[in-house]
Amino acid sequence: MTIGGLVAAVVLGAAVGTLGRLIVPNRESMPVWFGMAAGIVAAFAGTGLADVSGVTDGGWSFGETALQVAAAVVGVLVVTVLWPKRTRR
Repeated sequence: MTIGGLVAAVVLGAAVGTLGRLIVPNRESMPVWFGMAAGIVAAFAGTGLADVSGVTDGGWSFGETALQVAAAVVGVLVVTVLWPKRTRR
């Protein structure tokens, strides 16, 4: 994993986490920072998946970026759907 891959995972994960929180239902109960964190963690998982599958070649790779974004989208979707709804007291 290169420095560029790490930076891309953080930036893309945070962006996808924020956007995913906007388009998924039940978003009001989940904090923004948690959606960003879920996107970043999932993007790192996408980077690991790209390394294992051999998609990367040492530099920037479209395949690695696509896997990062796809993993971040799925991760944010899963976390947002499973997040408990906020109840009124």
